[in-house]
Amino acid sequence: QGQLVESGGGSVADGGSLTLSCAASGPIQTQYCMGWFRQSPGKQREGVAAIGSDGTTTYADFVKGRFRISHDKAQATLYIQTNNLEPEKTARYYCAASKNYLTPDNWFTVAAYDYWGQGTPVTVSS
Repeated sequence: QGQLVESGGGSVADGGSLTLSCAASGPIQTQYCMGWFRQSPGKQREGVAAIGSDGTTTYADFVKGRFRISHDKAQATLYIQTNNLEPEKTARYYCAASKNYLTPDNWFTVAAYDYWGQGTPVTVSS
């Protein structure tokens, strides 16, 4: 069965940077869309960035211009590069993959994704 495993999270100072990775195995390697979501205690899981099978990307307004998503298909690994991190970005970040093609308006829909990793925590100090 396919798996997604995130890594790269940690604690950084305000203004710092982190690169998170998501290693995929099994049939997840050939999914149409992959994305990054975040969730904080007491809050709903929300989309951060997503990338389609053709390389098209989209970003949430609160990270646009600061985060960059990329997908190394040969290595079956999804990345998200973060810059200028601020305390509001503190959350557990999850990697997700869909079995089916997703239209752009569904890229940040949690229910549209079929596979999820266990998440990696990111803490940004104030």
